[in-house]
Amino acid sequence: MLGRITLNPIKHIDPVGTVLLPLIAVFAHIPMIGWAKPTPVNPSNFQNPVLDDILTAVVGPISNFVVATGATLVLLILKLSSQTGKNVIGGILGQPMTHTDSILVPMCLLFYVVLEINVLLAVFNLIPVPPLDGSHVLRHFLPDPVLRVYDMVGFLALMALVYLAPGVLSALFSPVWAPLNGY
Repeated sequence: MLGRITLNPIKHIDPVGTVLLPLIAVFAHIPMIGWAKPTPVNPSNFQNPVLDDILTAVVGPISNFVVATGATLVLLILKLSSQTGKNVIGGILGQPMTHTDSILVPMCLLFYVVLEINVLLAVFNLIPVPPLDGSHVLRHFLPDPVLRVYDMVGFLALMALVYLAPGVLSALFSPVWAPLNGY
């Protein structure tokens, strides 16, 4: 009904989360965080409310992993199909690279960035802090009084995680980054 089940990025722009906060972060030299307009879900349409809520929440991260897998396959095909592809991908992963003006350089960089961003988004969205998708899994196991507090402090906890505890995010992301960067 809101027209947000689309790949058109304009339909997803949130004035604060997509424009204002990233601009502030760029000029203030602070970590960037942002969001798009959410696609609302009506839980009254669920036949099995707990399971369906969890499944709905994990579809986003799963789609990120699917896109990352697609980018990985393209990079693998490029690497295996030519010596230039192998050279360019090795250079992206920090190995010595001979100079090349091949069109494969920007193509490989694009697919590598797509891979990194989608893995990062999937892992980040699985963190069990509201309003992230991982919170929809954890919330079903909390008693009602704890759940109310959990929902109320969720967004503040997310901001604290990003700005006050970047080491926690680094600890979550480093096991994922290491294989991506060939370490």
